[in-house]
Amino acid sequence: MLNKLMLTFKPTKDVIEEGKLLLYASVVGVITGFGAVVFLVATHFFSVYVLHNIAGYPIIEPRGEPELFEKLNKNFNPILLVIITTVGGLISGILVYTFAPEAEGHGTDGAIDAYHRKNGIIRPMVPIIKMIASAVTLGSGGSGGREGPIAQIGAGFGSFFASRLNLSARQRRILLVSGMGAGVGAIFHAPMAGAIFGSEVLYKEPEMEGEVFIYTVVASIVAYSTFSLFFGWKPLFFTPVFRFTNPLELISYTILALTVGFFAVFYVKVFYGVRDLFKKIKLIPHIKPAIGGLLVGVIGVFVPDAISSGYGLLQKAIDGTAPIKLLLLVAVLKVIATSLTISSGGSAGVFGPSMVIGGSLGGAIGLILHNLSPSLVSQPASFVLVGMVGFFSAAANTPLSTIVMVTEMTGSYHLIVPAIWTATIGYIVAQKWTIYEKQVKNRKNSPAHVLEYKRDLLEEVIIKDIMRKEFTSVSPFTSLQEIFRIFSTISDDDILVLDTNDKLKGIITLRVLKSLLGQEQLPPILIADDVANTTLITTTPDENLHNLMHKIGLKDINLVPVVDKNDPTKVLGVVKRSDIIKMYNEIIQKLNKSV
Repeated sequence: MLNKLMLTFKPTKDVIEEGKLLLYASVVGVITGFGAVVFLVATHFFSVYVLHNIAGYPIIEPRGEPELFEKLNKNFNPILLVIITTVGGLISGILVYTFAPEAEGHGTDGAIDAYHRKNGIIRPMVPIIKMIASAVTLGSGGSGGREGPIAQIGAGFGSFFASRLNLSARQRRILLVSGMGAGVGAIFHAPMAGAIFGSEVLYKEPEMEGEVFIYTVVASIVAYSTFSLFFGWKPLFFTPVFRFTNPLELISYTILALTVGFFAVFYVKVFYGVRDLFKKIKLIPHIKPAIGGLLVGVIGVFVPDAISSGYGLLQKAIDGTAPIKLLLLVAVLKVIATSLTISSGGSAGVFGPSMVIGGSLGGAIGLILHNLSPSLVSQPASFVLVGMVGFFSAAANTPLSTIVMVTEMTGSYHLIVPAIWTATIGYIVAQKWTIYEKQVKNRKNSPAHVLEYKRDLLEEVIIKDIMRKEFTSVSPFTSLQEIFRIFSTISDDDILVLDTNDKLKGIITLRVLKSLLGQEQLPPILIADDVANTTLITTTPDENLHNLMHKIGLKDINLVPVVDKNDPTKVLGVVKRSDIIKMYNEIIQKLNKSV
């Protein structure tokens, strides 16, 4: 019985190709997992040995983060801090703008842009420079996160691997997104969220890239497993057991959702406003991140929690030990510090700072509402987690992956109802704005899918809408001399041949007639029936333009008769090649405008 089943199961070529692609996604996951390990070690190395051991900057990591290097007991030196953030920005700027300008900024946008507009191609140099420059930026106190760098690093690995295997553009895009999701899933201890993030972050609207999802899941799980072999399987943040037990708390979470939604708009506007200011500075881009680093260092002198990763403050807020004033101050200054770091051309991500901003806002609002109504808001620290979800969902247009991301990062699924509630409202409030400017509205607006939707638009055009009812015809017995005379009076290159009952017999083309003139031995009398082409391509009024173009292909046909569906010899009109080309160009222009 088993042998019979084995014999009857013969995998098709498509199944084999998809199986290979799943294997390739696994390889991308392994490579990206190791890349995440190297990136985290490099970031910690610079943070400890430069930021802490030289400047005495207090580094507080979340409890799920390993301590890889020994910290010395150093007194905080504000002057050294400013010098380090400035030099870090300078080194990052020189690296990026000398070797890989595509690596500037927060990285995720670069991967999104490569997916939509560059056939999934990322230069091999980009992930290498991105890793080094981001480790320097983050390790020297720059306000940023790891998501952007590791997303572009993983995407670069996927793109490079696909190119080396000479895969198609579609397969290269799939492995690019697989690498992006794998990197995020590994570095944040959130494999499922990484997979969803890779599929969701490509679009502004709540839409996922279905063709990449299964491969991104595989790559993200493999990358997370590889990463966790080195650093353990614990969630990034440790949280108490929070519970949602009172439906009236949704009123409080609505206040939180509206706050983070509008604050996300503020974040996006400041972020790109600062970028526009730096563009106006008439200096080479290599040194602009140093200016951003200098200003970030000044902020760090007065409010250390507002620079670097800020994850330590999040852990304190979750533990309930961070005061309201500090949380509100950090929420505002973190927006400014992150904008100065990344919008000046520095290399870091926006997810980490968004978690800190949203968590700080949530923590502050939770404490304020708790002071006003302790019975309604009994666990104010829960607002930290929900604020993280709501803020990034609003800022990045990624509600689903953000909900899963925060639950995996904290290991807490008890707040899933308020998280969904807050993420949805926040997303609705800030939907017109996004921190990822390379996102497109939806699949229909993606250049990567333009051919799919071009076909859809061609299928919407019906022949009866573009056919001409006026055409020139002759009888089968019309003389060659008369046919030439008729051609001299019209602008068309084709004449239909209809019998006495107006039944279609063929088409005479001017090109064929001209070729006959060069022949020495012609019959003394030629009529239309002798020179007409009787092997015809016809169409019907209800056929669509895509099918007609497929039938014509590359054939040298300038006119197609439109015939009755029930009588293929009854001519109702004609469609000219010029009409087809005109309609095709209108469709392409429509697609280009929408993109």
